[in-house]
Amino acid sequence: MTGIVAKRFGRSGYRPGVAAPLRHPGQILVGGFAAAVAVGTVLLSLPVATETGERTQLVDAVFTATSAVCVTGLVTVDTAGHWSTFGEVTILVLIQAGGLGIMTLATLLAVLVSRRLRLRTRLLAQMETKTLSMRGMRRVVRNIVLFSLAVEAVVAAVLAAVFLTVHDRPLGASLYDAVFHAVSAFNNAGFSLNSDSLMGYVDDPWVCLPIAAAVVVGGLGFPVVFELARGWRRPRAWSVLTRITVVLTSVLLVLGTLVITSAEYTNPRTLGPLDTPGKWLAGFFASVMSRTAGFNSIDTSAQVPESLLATDVLMFIGGGSAGTAGGIKVTTFGLLAFVLWAEMRGEPGVQVGRRKVPESNQRQALAIVLLSVGGVALATFNLLVLTSYSLDRVLFEAISAFATVGLSTGITGDLPPAGKVLLTVLMFVGRLGPLTVASALALRERARRYELPEERTIVG
Repeated sequence: MTGIVAKRFGRSGYRPGVAAPLRHPGQILVGGFAAAVAVGTVLLSLPVATETGERTQLVDAVFTATSAVCVTGLVTVDTAGHWSTFGEVTILVLIQAGGLGIMTLATLLAVLVSRRLRLRTRLLAQMETKTLSMRGMRRVVRNIVLFSLAVEAVVAAVLAAVFLTVHDRPLGASLYDAVFHAVSAFNNAGFSLNSDSLMGYVDDPWVCLPIAAAVVVGGLGFPVVFELARGWRRPRAWSVLTRITVVLTSVLLVLGTLVITSAEYTNPRTLGPLDTPGKWLAGFFASVMSRTAGFNSIDTSAQVPESLLATDVLMFIGGGSAGTAGGIKVTTFGLLAFVLWAEMRGEPGVQVGRRKVPESNQRQALAIVLLSVGGVALATFNLLVLTSYSLDRVLFEAISAFATVGLSTGITGDLPPAGKVLLTVLMFVGRLGPLTVASALALRERARRYELPEERTIVG
């Protein structure tokens, strides 16, 4: 019996065959998100999901479901005009599920049903939430859900009060719009029930600032938020993750606001008609939204090339790890900056504060950036072949899809079916991360049990 078991499972306990791919957590994550997209596609393809009662084309249903699950916000049809209340609620549920993470929700369900967690369930939740320890996983998942719902409830209450009193809208419509935009904002989704997104509130701080706050909090990442809640008065005790995330998020928000506001200050199609406070509010809002949120209070297609380029950079960097934001993450960008600084100074290792960063983290950061640049470049090339749009617009669209931002210069709905499929793949890969997708596609894992002779090569 022992010989049969050893032959079947191997010495390492790894079982080859049909079930082998399912033993890798990364593959299960990809399968979970793919299943959510499939369910969303079916629901959005129903006649009841549209205002006209007609079926949505399959490519548009798949695109919208992927955009919602991957909390992107790019749309090929007008959200407010095309989808019925059933369709909008379906999109809202997909946003919430995608933002929290399919595996996080599955872990919570396991806790509620069985009151105990199996090891595999804990490992999956650990991978999805990017927690560095498996201890207290049940408490971590509970805190994530409660914190998310609490932030969404507060933002929804503020928005509902503003819609009801300042903008004199009916109670039901105020509550519905407030909940939808609060969930969309916290999850960095960028879906709006207005055809022009938030352009109607461009100089309204009571709408723009609560939404911006929800975007920033959701984009920081759950580990950073929890650590700040415990020790915000002791910055010297912060982890490397929290230090990089907080500092770079603040720097990028300030720089983004300065660059975008300065570039668009006299543009008659964006900030030009606004007064000075309105210009800075709109510039700040655009800087926040380019961190993968996707709402826009000014016409993105009317922005000057300088601000579009700045937005490209901000979108590509994205937000914090283990949050609702996308991009390569500020931690990846910051870590590579420290690697560069250490190399310029000739230091043998990379240090952040009083901590040494392991080489494995450095390799992961480099791999993520290279894979991301390659993916965006390949998608941009193919979109240029498929369409007649200029490079700046196509590049903007590709980065927005890959970084799960949702901002657009207005070409998404006019893309050919092949272009929409390409953006759908970009959104899916961008949400899960290049390394997660790559590991999910790897059917075998082999540990090298030897080292090759070392040989240096010329670099540069």
